[in-house]
Amino acid sequence: MDVSITGRHLTVSDATREQVTEELTATVEKLRDRVIRAEVEFTQGDSKGDPDGEIRCEITLRGKGPVIRAGAHASDKMIAFDRAEEKLKAQLRKAADRRKRHRGLRSAKLAELELEAVAVDDALEKPIATRKVVGGLEVTGDGPLVVREKRFSTVPLTLAQALDEMELVGHDFFLYVDAETAEPSVVYRRKAYDYGVIHLTVETTT
Repeated sequence: MDVSITGRHLTVSDATREQVTEELTATVEKLRDRVIRAEVEFTQGDSKGDPDGEIRCEITLRGKGPVIRAGAHASDKMIAFDRAEEKLKAQLRKAADRRKRHRGLRSAKLAELELEAVAVDDALEKPIATRKVVGGLEVTGDGPLVVREKRFSTVPLTLAQALDEMELVGHDFFLYVDAETAEPSVVYRRKAYDYGVIHLTVETTT
């Protein structure tokens, strides 16, 4: 597994890089066949946007399947990393628990397909061009109407698989195409371990 460690507006020492690499490698040991690259980014907070000037650590795992991401803040780089790593472990544990409970629902054919994340991370979104037509609307300039458009490639998933992917990416919702009905669907988190699901039935006008 390739581990990339970067710092924005701060310096990451060789000792910190070595410690982070060692701990992260141990954490994802069971996923070594699926994780191709791990990215750790430390960012020094802007005094204007972050009065405490804390350091943010974001861990991203890339490979076969969805992108797995977790982040945390702290006044120290390693404390921020430890907190982000704990969140990452929690996401992996939840996904593993769901796979155990719903193993009987998995399709052997679908299980062999590489799954891709569809959840949208607002932090990575970029505004559209000055003039663009989205959903029949023409957006011009910096007016009050803000429209963002993204497209993703995906494969049909069962409800159990969609729940697994939502846990892995760490979001409260996940957009997918239902494998049984071919309907666009959204699974979302409710209270505790409860979940809800919304299916869209597309009706054609005559």
